[in-house]
Amino acid sequence: MDEGFFTRVYEAVRQVPSGRVTSYGAVAAAVGAPGASRMVGWAMNKSFSQPGFVPAHRVVNRSGMLTGKHAFPNADTMQELLKSEGIEVEEDVVVNFKEVFWDDFNLINS
Repeated sequence: MDEGFFTRVYEAVRQVPSGRVTSYGAVAAAVGAPGASRMVGWAMNKSFSQPGFVPAHRVVNRSGMLTGKHAFPNADTMQELLKSEGIEVEEDVVVNFKEVFWDDFNLINS
């Protein structure tokens, strides 16, 4: 496991504003590792053990599906967190995904 990669992923995900979502691929590209979407997913699975809050619930797949929901305390936690931020989810997919998608990362790709 690449701790430096995971650290960059957590820094990126912390930039995603409340009420917006991003994708595993967008995070991977932001940290200079396009194509490493699956590794971003692994990082999100471990994000709960990190110091400081990592809003892992804001990271979904490229279609807006809540594919990471299994990593949360219960099956509805991810959806509940998104809903509390004004993001509508139906059948595990973000409604209006294109409108709430965010990828304006301010990172050095290294």
